[in-house]
Amino acid sequence: MAFFKKRRQKINGKWYPEAVIVGHPVTTDHIADRLAAMSTVSRADTYAVLKDLAGVLADYMAEGRSVRLEGLGTFRYTAVTAGKGVDDPEKVSASQITDVRVRFTPEVGKNSAGKVVTRSLISNEIFWVELGAEAVPATPDTPDTQPAEPPSPPSGGGGGFTDPDA
Repeated sequence: MAFFKKRRQKINGKWYPEAVIVGHPVTTDHIADRLAAMSTVSRADTYAVLKDLAGVLADYMAEGRSVRLEGLGTFRYTAVTAGKGVDDPEKVSASQITDVRVRFTPEVGKNSAGKVVTRSLISNEIFWVELGAEAVPATPDTPDTQPAEPPSPPSGGGGGFTDPDA
């Protein structure tokens, strides 16, 4: 389940639901344990691969390439520049780049009509619950991130992810 809170936007004064992160982040250890449990790979092997993944991605992107991980999405570098640019293309140089960021685009699945039907990292089972005063107990495998017993989806039909592109 995912949580939201009510948030008033300053720009128009209207209220919107805003996604809320609860508990502590899930760590590499948690991910390695879960991947090992659902595969034939040991926890140690899974952990080692996960720890090296960022460096491998950075090396490929530093070569000017994007990196596509099937079932996840694509990573690529973007350049942040200082100022408003220059008038002459001959004056464009790498010295204008002040920072580098990583852009991630989740993988999508489309039907035969070209409509987006799935997005990686977005569960088909998600339902939204307003974060209230009740504490969310932790499970042993993911501290402070999930209730011990998930509640039933709220009545009234709400809660499912609606794809704005569909």
